[in-house]
Amino acid sequence: MSAAKNTTDHDVIKSWAEERGGHPARVRSTGDEEDAGVIRIDFPGFSGEGTLEEISWDEFFEKFEGKQLAFLYQDEGESRFNKLVSREGAS
Repeated sequence: MSAAKNTTDHDVIKSWAEERGGHPARVRSTGDEEDAGVIRIDFPGFSGEGTLEEISWDEFFEKFEGKQLAFLYQDEGESRFNKLVSREGAS
């Protein structure tokens, strides 16, 4: 298993997710029409079913930047390992 990488590059995050069938989502019951709430990358058919709601990449990255997040991920094979972390802690 390879070590996790981190990035704040929107194109890298979007490509990584879409190559694995993922899309941007928010946790239901968080946020509202003006705030995406808690964001995640959802992979249909996995554990997020019923608890996540798809959002646009624009909404996802607006929240991502607003909260100063970094994307921690594994880029080996078909791994779907990812986590959103504070940029401060990702350095």
